[in-house]
Amino acid sequence: MLRESRHEELLRILREEGVLPVVEIARRLRVSEATARRDVSDLSGAGRLRRVYGGALAREPAERPFAEEEVDDLPAKDAIAAGAAALVEDGETVLLDIGTTTLRLARLLHGRKVTLVTSSLAVYEELRSDETVTLVLLGGEVRRNYRSLVGNLTRAALREIYADRVFLGTSGVLPDGRVLDTTQVEVPVKQALLGAARQAVLLATPRKFPGTGSARVCQATDIDMLITGQASDPATLAAFREADVEVVQV
Repeated sequence: MLRESRHEELLRILREEGVLPVVEIARRLRVSEATARRDVSDLSGAGRLRRVYGGALAREPAERPFAEEEVDDLPAKDAIAAGAAALVEDGETVLLDIGTTTLRLARLLHGRKVTLVTSSLAVYEELRSDETVTLVLLGGEVRRNYRSLVGNLTRAALREIYADRVFLGTSGVLPDGRVLDTTQVEVPVKQALLGAARQAVLLATPRKFPGTGSARVCQATDIDMLITGQASDPATLAAFREADVEVVQV
């Protein structure tokens, strides 16, 4: 394998699996450990991965501001949001994850007699003047770039809540059903959201297959329903179905 192709293959593996020791990198790339160490050193020097003791870790690109993400792929997000909104019944307690697709969903819940719990400041701002919606904002440390709340206070508040369903966002879904996020600090909050609801619904546009992210949130087996688009990867959807997840394509 040519050096450039080998480097791209290593970066792909790290994006999927997060961190690998040098001995495993050498095995996957079918090279010597000395060559694997040189590859890691070269890519680290170029800022494309992070060296850790005995191995390498994927380096994610800088997180885009929420305002930039918000305007991307709107037709796909709106179709998924509409499918999600159709599940919500009056009187329910609903958890909404952070993210731009969940914000589109929040806009469809105006005027609904529901209790909506969220750590998303964007969702809060969208619904704060709607007196029909009972709005619960979780506490925590403010992440200004992504308009969210994170940390121990957020997770502690979620331990006091049990909702009818949670709508979860993601930055990437791998072919084996792993659900990822690009930001490690958000992962414990997402996991706490999953533990605080009767039904877990994953919202993922086709671009999220495989998308990005090196932080694992959960497996397909932790999800009850996946709402996605018609163009999403068939093999990945099959993995979800094999895990007894209801897959809804809109």
